[in-house]
Amino acid sequence: MKNALILHGTANTSAGNWFPWLGAQLQAKGFTVWCPDLPGADHPDLDRYAAAILSNTTWQFTEDSIIVGHSSGGTAGLKLLQRLPKETVIHACFTVSSSFVKHGADPIEGLMREDFQFDVIKEHAKHFVVFHSDDDPYVPIADAHILSERLSGELIVIRGQGHFNLEKGPQYRQFPKLLETILAYTP
Repeated sequence: MKNALILHGTANTSAGNWFPWLGAQLQAKGFTVWCPDLPGADHPDLDRYAAAILSNTTWQFTEDSIIVGHSSGGTAGLKLLQRLPKETVIHACFTVSSSFVKHGADPIEGLMREDFQFDVIKEHAKHFVVFHSDDDPYVPIADAHILSERLSGELIVIRGQGHFNLEKGPQYRQFPKLLETILAYTP
């Protein structure tokens, strides 16, 4: 059964940006969708997030699972992959405006305490897609190039879209290009 875990970013909720729209679109395509409100999202912390997600007995990571993470939610998604049991491999991971580098006094410091182990992360997903904009005010485009390279994933750069959120404008109550890409990667 196809399922999707959608992870919001720092200081956001499951009701923010394009998350409800994407969830509804994926449900209409036969996915079981879980978009949790991450605990303490003002100060993301991997241990706290992993405890909330990995202890949920109604959610299972399977070969038909995808993770979609926006901003620090994408960072958390990659770190969750790093913590999965060796035999667990999901279908795909999609990051949107996500970083793997600490930038100054970063509120996502709690996601950066342990190093990224890209070889381990890559063992837990068959496909990786990195979405980024050339004018993201929080995460430099260089991060996206390096991240996609380290994941051996596809990089999709959409010009002039900032952080792909409502700061850019009300158009980010939806994200058709992300949905189109997800559907292209899933059977």
